Amino acid sequence: MKEREIYASIRTLAPVIIRLDGRAFHQFLAGQSLKKPFDDTFADAMASVCISFLTESGFSPAFAYTFSDEISIYLTELPFEGRVEKLTSVMASFASSALTIVMNLKTPIAFDARIIPIEPGLVASYLAWRQKEAWRNHMNGYSQALLQKDGLSRTITQRFLNGHGAGKLHEICFQKGVNLAQTPAWERRGIMAYHTRIIKEGYNPVTKEKTWTSRRKVIADRDLPLFHTPEGKDFVGTIIGHPI
Repeated sequence: MKEREIYASIRTLAPVIIRLDGRAFHQFLAGQSLKKPFDDTFADAMASVCISFLTESGFSPAFAYTFSDEISIYLTELPFEGRVEKLTSVMASFASSALTIVMNLKTPIAFDARIIPIEPGLVASYLAWRQKEAWRNHMNGYSQALLQKDGLSRTITQRFLNGHGAGKLHEICFQKGVNLAQTPAWERRGIMAYHTRIIKEGYNPVTKEKTWTSRRKVIADRDLPLFHTPEGKDFVGTIIGHPI
């Protein structure tokens, strides 16, 4: 029967981005009593999952970028000889178990996964695309929360949001006391986990002098640049070790 595993031989080549999306997370989150439209606890949990991919997953991603219930992971080296079935199933299951642990969940959750073959020079463009979606999600989230607070049903609110562009949503939020441009940066631009170097101060008791050592550390950056700007492209190039 081994020959019936007809998809097992499908492989991909590095580099790739693997994007994970929470399955039916709107239902899952509704039962968690989280703050709307954005909740620090859930954002911290997703950031923790991103960090776990860099430190505990057995993979070696350059970064993991998250907003809402999705995570994009950039890999320049592939385990499992690049087998698509293995990569997607292991990455999705790792994210599910990591989020379950960090949030101490009692009910099952799931992520789906897809693979995006990419060139290093296009990584910033990919991230700019996802960050644009994060901004749209940000506008919709605040608009939906404010309209429902006024008594509109979820269905009517969603129809309204689908029929109006960014300018109208900005206007609605501003009229109700929320300046979207002044909300926390992570809500608008997402969070990225990546390796960086920190300088740690020490002391040499023999020479009685201060010492400094450089250490590699994984951080979750909540103050990201706009990836479509020159600053954002330089930032991405530094993270992946390739000029954009």
